[in-house]
Amino acid sequence: MNEVQLEVAKAYPNDSGRGIARLDPDTLLHLKLSPGDIIEIDGGDTTAAKVWRADRQDWNTDTVRIDGFTRQNADVGIGERVEIRKAEAEKADKLVLAPPEEASVQFGSDAAGMVKRQILKRPVVERDIVPVMSSTNHPFMRSPGQAIPLIAVETEPEGVCLITEDTDVELREEPISGFEKTGGGITYEDIGGLENEIQRVREMVELPMKHPQIFKKLGIEPPQGVLLHGPPGTGKTLLAKAVANETSASFFSIAGPEIISKYYGESEQQLREIFEDATEESPSIIFIDELDSIAPKREDVTGEVERRVVAQLLTMMDGLESRGQVIVIAATNRVDSVDPALRRPGRFDREIEIGVPDETGREEILQIHTRGMPLSDDVALDSLANDTHGFVGADIESLTKEAAMKALRRYLPEIDLDEEDIPPSLIDRMIVKRQDFNGALNEVEPSAMREVLVELPKISWDDVGGLEEAKDQVQESVEWPLSSPEKFQRLGISPPSGVLLYGPPGTGKTLMAKAVANETNANFISVRGPQLLSKWVGESEKAIRQTFRKARQVSPTVIFFDELDSLAPSRSQEMGSNVSERVVNQLLTELDGLEEKGDVMVIGATNRPDMIDPALIRSGRFDRLVMIGQPDEEGREQILKIHTDDTPLSPDVSLRELAEITDGYVGSDLESIAREAAIEALREDDDATEVGMSHFRQAMENVRPTITDDLLDYYEQMEEEFKGGSSSPQQGRRGGRIGFQ
Repeated sequence: MNEVQLEVAKAYPNDSGRGIARLDPDTLLHLKLSPGDIIEIDGGDTTAAKVWRADRQDWNTDTVRIDGFTRQNADVGIGERVEIRKAEAEKADKLVLAPPEEASVQFGSDAAGMVKRQILKRPVVERDIVPVMSSTNHPFMRSPGQAIPLIAVETEPEGVCLITEDTDVELREEPISGFEKTGGGITYEDIGGLENEIQRVREMVELPMKHPQIFKKLGIEPPQGVLLHGPPGTGKTLLAKAVANETSASFFSIAGPEIISKYYGESEQQLREIFEDATEESPSIIFIDELDSIAPKREDVTGEVERRVVAQLLTMMDGLESRGQVIVIAATNRVDSVDPALRRPGRFDREIEIGVPDETGREEILQIHTRGMPLSDDVALDSLANDTHGFVGADIESLTKEAAMKALRRYLPEIDLDEEDIPPSLIDRMIVKRQDFNGALNEVEPSAMREVLVELPKISWDDVGGLEEAKDQVQESVEWPLSSPEKFQRLGISPPSGVLLYGPPGTGKTLMAKAVANETNANFISVRGPQLLSKWVGESEKAIRQTFRKARQVSPTVIFFDELDSLAPSRSQEMGSNVSERVVNQLLTELDGLEEKGDVMVIGATNRPDMIDPALIRSGRFDRLVMIGQPDEEGREQILKIHTDDTPLSPDVSLRELAEITDGYVGSDLESIAREAAIEALREDDDATEVGMSHFRQAMENVRPTITDDLLDYYEQMEEEFKGGSSSPQQGRRGGRIGFQ
């Protein structure tokens, strides 16, 4: 009989609960199998699965990919070896299914038929767990997309059976005792994008439990604790649950604040009891969620209880008594507030950061959350993954829920809410389309951005008129590094780290930043200078630190500092409070300090470039200085065109002529002219339907041009100085104070 030994790997996200084993083509040939055949999998127990072909990346790796239920049926863990051979499956005449002990379930009228439809053509061995997806008209709802484990109590004939149309499927409501397998729970297939982290947690947790002899041989103690840290919503608690479920260790969970009690000594006693129980039932895992709430830094807390709890935790984790096979996993999203004594080897030996997932990770998470969803063909998960920068697992889950709700709203008019049963034909028709996801994307924002979120007006480059040269420079500095970083790598240079837009008021500097943010599809954080300043020492700097930290978490990000001169004035002339001095220092270190900036672009805008601290305007900080000056004739015509797009103009209006006579007017002035002209038309005739040339002439008399000769000289001088590079803008100070009323 032909058989092979293969290593078990986790299943693809979409295969979860389908009873599929993925093999590479060589193994299929060797065992004379074709896709759709049935194989026997022999681990600690024997089970069966249907064969499918593995994806190309798994060829020649000697692995078999099976999901958590099949692994439980075969009694193996990931990384262990199983024997695989072709199975002779007989048609099943009868199959009896019952829920496991801990679940009491009432089945609806057609539950048996529904279960049968779901498991048709699947191989089953007695004592197997058969996962059944919960669905809309199911009597037992778990969260959708999660399978409900039923146990095959009896099959006729015995051995490997195939469920067919003729199989008699019977459901029993009483849970079965004596079947120690409990399916369900969370498996590694429910975690997306944390491949390496799962690997590291597994070698810490599963190895010591399954093969303690390895550590004895090496003469070392197995690791004692793992601290998972990272932003909220990245899957720290989920990972701990999956590990506990997959190792079949006893699981004890401590939610931080629960154990705190007002009576003296009680909190510590509860901790001791949990550790004692865990030792008795070892191998076991103790999971402490929100570790920072029960083990804060002792010098920072005033309460006596917290200090004693920390001390008790320290002694439990490496006191005089040995812990035996008890591993402590803790999770926190504020790793810096945990008492440092806990973060030394021997207590939490490994700190694993669970970060924001990258694009492939996001795609995997999307696959997991859309498993049970009827998606239409135009939904491309890979492009969705591309559009969700900075989303963590929890955000992606809420995105898929929101998309499903949007789909539901489309069908709501057809549903009669008073009737008890919704017609099955309607339910079968429901699908989630690409437009539902697009709508959801507008509403769901990355959770790390909640506090700094700005609602971005939908402005594209087409709305920015006239500034061709400046546009090109900004695109090179900001869009290239974010959209095609390989250009810079190819030539061995690093992209510019910041762009400073300067120029007269009203020329469109802020508009430009908005367009950039929209066009690059990056997250956008807008910082208005004065709102960061605080009278408390250290607060303003902290605000800047946090802004950059957030930006790094949800990168690629564009940070936009409007009115940069108010936030970072020159340090030499500052009298009185030295807040700005500290803010400038903090900005300097953030822009090119020791920390990696990652995919974070910084754009600043100012109309007083001479007031900005010169240290900011050197290469490596704001290294591209883009002058956004007054528009030329053609530019003015474009701007007028943009602003009169929706205005009905009479045939005698020539925008070209207007552009010729509006020398000295900038973008915001031209917008005012367009508005004033329309108001003039209404003033003349209440029922006016169009705006004529005379109205524009009238409007020009009312709107004063921003650019004066003095102002022009000032900016020309600034531009000269910045181009010269070496001379600091400070020298042009004396004559530069003109033109600002």
